[in-house]
Amino acid sequence: MAESTRYDIIIIGTGAGGGTLARRLAPTGLRILLLERGDFLPRERENWDTREVFERKRYLAQETWYDKDDAPFRPYTHYCVGGNTKMYGAALLRMREHDFGEVRHFGGVSPAWPVTYAEMEPYYAAAEAMYSVHGQRGLDPCEPPASGPFPFAPLEPEPRIAELYEDLRLLGYSPFPIPLALRPGDEDRGAAPRRLGPFDGYPDVTEAKADAHVVGIRPALRHPNVTLLTRALVERLETGPTGREIDRVVVLRDGERLEFRADTIVVSCGAINSAALLLRSANGPHPRGLANGSGLVGRNYMTHQNSCFIAVSDEPNDSAFQKHFGLTEFYRGAADSDYPLGTIQLMGKPDPGTLEWLKGDRMPGVSVADIMPRTVDFFLTAEDLPDPGNRVSLRDDGSLRISYMPNNTEAYDRLQRKLAEALHRVDQHRRRSPSVHLAARLGVSGVSHQSGTLRFGTDAATSVLDINCRAHEVDNLYVVDASFFPSSSAVNPSLTIMANALRVGDHLAERLARPRCIFEGSMV
Repeated sequence: MAESTRYDIIIIGTGAGGGTLARRLAPTGLRILLLERGDFLPRERENWDTREVFERKRYLAQETWYDKDDAPFRPYTHYCVGGNTKMYGAALLRMREHDFGEVRHFGGVSPAWPVTYAEMEPYYAAAEAMYSVHGQRGLDPCEPPASGPFPFAPLEPEPRIAELYEDLRLLGYSPFPIPLALRPGDEDRGAAPRRLGPFDGYPDVTEAKADAHVVGIRPALRHPNVTLLTRALVERLETGPTGREIDRVVVLRDGERLEFRADTIVVSCGAINSAALLLRSANGPHPRGLANGSGLVGRNYMTHQNSCFIAVSDEPNDSAFQKHFGLTEFYRGAADSDYPLGTIQLMGKPDPGTLEWLKGDRMPGVSVADIMPRTVDFFLTAEDLPDPGNRVSLRDDGSLRISYMPNNTEAYDRLQRKLAEALHRVDQHRRRSPSVHLAARLGVSGVSHQSGTLRFGTDAATSVLDINCRAHEVDNLYVVDASFFPSSSAVNPSLTIMANALRVGDHLAERLARPRCIFEGSMV
């Protein structure tokens, strides 16, 4: 690859945003360069080895970041082709229709988005098609309107989870199959049935998980106009003298410094690293960081109030893949809560280290080995609100500082109590001893749901990006990760990132005067 080649578009990052955008633009014929700081994650037996993945942290980024008090921590993030989607749980939920408007919470107000749900809906549908989402409309009591069914039916639950699903339903709750991104299996009558195993937090050696590498980057690379450069860390974006356009992308690769040029630059490094890149790119026209005339680059960082909630009962749970259903009846509140609470989902089986952390000094005399076969495991998400004091910044040595204080915590506390109450009712219904509940919120290192550091809007004084996710102050700079979120909602951000990448892809194809492409039989 010659550095002298000028590309139409450079996309920095290959995760949910960059990978989806690459596939969207690949058929246009535009000359596209993909820059990924990591490499391909190998398909190997260690992909599903709990000790390798969680104890030895085989695939975790080898980085140290710092919290608001300058205490070091190792972030839960991954640098590889496909980004964090290689390890995600593949739950692809749409934001709710009301999430796009102003919403009042216990902790304050989440702002309205500058686009509506109706504008995003076609792109949600296209993203669900691209990522082969399995689900069922009409069961989620809080689901937004949809133009059609999910592409595929939900997976059948394993017996212990099917029992819990039915118990909750009989008690008046409304569980629904979590929309999951799974590549279609072999539907031939002679094919063996598919059984999923390790999923949340694991790479998928079978590639059944529909991630941004398998679904986005691999199909994009079938087009001769698309080039991928791995192990390519983008150090800076250099502008011309006026500061209105990026002139060069400065890359460090295997100890060598390279420079690349393109008409349009798209940043998709994740909300934290995208903000850091713009801050590192400060220059004369942009002394506080690239596109930072508003002073908002890196600010309003959100990451959700996420937690693990483990119910330990006397009844064994031998499910290999229990990630089947969710509960959203408390999403907008409850009889005793005027404000939104959040989302409850089943998650994959936790590793022993996570159980040890959750157990703490609870259940004395009972080992983790004894607990593991008897757990049903949930992931709780409550919204956190944008706060300028929650931010990404650079320390004097260039390392990252994540300053974050949780807010809207009453919503999470009430959500946890609602789940505990529901499970207690199930235990009474089954006439069994009450289960023991072990729960803890993720700390500052839990950055999987990072968003909000480069918010979009119509006013350059109060936002970094315009409604097409182009920087107000740099004409050829776009962002397609979750940085653009003005608020975080209380659902996993992945599908909204993917849908927005398709939306921005349409804009870029039109701006660069290339024909729109037909994807999955419909124009997007």
